[in-house]
Amino acid sequence: MNTIKAILVLSLPLALSGCLENKKNTDKLCADNPALQCERLNVNDGQCRIPRTDLIWHRFEVLKDPTPVNKIEEYNLTSAYRKCLELASQIQAIDQADLKQRRVNALVNAGEDLKRIATELRNQRTPESLYFLWSQEGDHKARREFLQLEGKPELETAELQYALATFYTSRDREKTIILLNHALELSKPDNINTEILKSLASNYHASGDKEHAYVWAMVGKEYDVPIASESELALMYGFDEEKFEKLDDIAETVVKSIKEGQYRKSIVPNSLK
Repeated sequence: MNTIKAILVLSLPLALSGCLENKKNTDKLCADNPALQCERLNVNDGQCRIPRTDLIWHRFEVLKDPTPVNKIEEYNLTSAYRKCLELASQIQAIDQADLKQRRVNALVNAGEDLKRIATELRNQRTPESLYFLWSQEGDHKARREFLQLEGKPELETAELQYALATFYTSRDREKTIILLNHALELSKPDNINTEILKSLASNYHASGDKEHAYVWAMVGKEYDVPIASESELALMYGFDEEKFEKLDDIAETVVKSIKEGQYRKSIVPNSLK
């Protein structure tokens, strides 16, 4: 126990030093880059420090490379920062009326920044910006333009194939499954969107195909997707032991192929009855 205490005591100055160093670096970044407009944020305030720092450094990336993808990430980080400020602005800071006002001002500024970013993305009609405008802003014109790109090279990425699949989820389950599989085929082994795995399991289950639903549930389990317990799975699917083993083997093959970047829809037999 004494050894653990000693380690904690020794490590505390290092942790504090790291925090101070990060703050020093962020302060310098703001000072060297006025275009970041850090003064519009609640700087020098312990509240919302992490989302604020993440936002500042990403805005620096946007300054260097103002792509729609980077701007969408800026929107997401600004939104997270704004949510934090909504809570922080309600905190009654004793004898610090100026601090509370700066939080409120930063909250208003964050709302304005979200509108600015959305406006900028409306002028950049890339597949990513079109999907963002449709999914986040409810822009029906953007949705039409995005859907018109179906089957074209512009949508041949894992992210955009998954985005396209979300449109068909309530319209065409078979097509949704095809698109989800293709999204997985295009995925990089170190960047697997687990929503694809969950969606495959749920879509197969909704269509009454318990065998494929089970396989994808097992694949999802390997990627830390929460699933039912073994006893619950046995009740839910009702397969005999031999069939469970067969489907587990298929799931293992799928996981191996995903990790090697070699997944293809043909790896899973069309019929598992």
